[in-house]
Amino acid sequence: MAKIKKAVALGYNKKRDNAPKVLASGKGEIAQKIINQAAKYDIPIKEDSDLVEILSKVDINQEIPPNLYKAVAEIFSFLYRATKIKN
Repeated sequence: MAKIKKAVALGYNKKRDNAPKVLASGKGEIAQKIINQAAKYDIPIKEDSDLVEILSKVDINQEIPPNLYKAVAEIFSFLYRATKIKN
């Protein structure tokens, strides 16, 4: 049995947000659309099924809970390095 794909998109505006927010979340076809949009806009993708599972429980436009700050900081660090290498 094939595992259903899940995806979560995060965003952070340091002028407006106290913590990163979940901007989109979905599974199956919705997850694929989130991944396609990221690819379309050259946004790096980090696969972490455990973190996606936890983040998918956070409501859209809600800040991530404090107990996930460290894990999400590692994702943003990865994204920063991936983007810096491309530029």
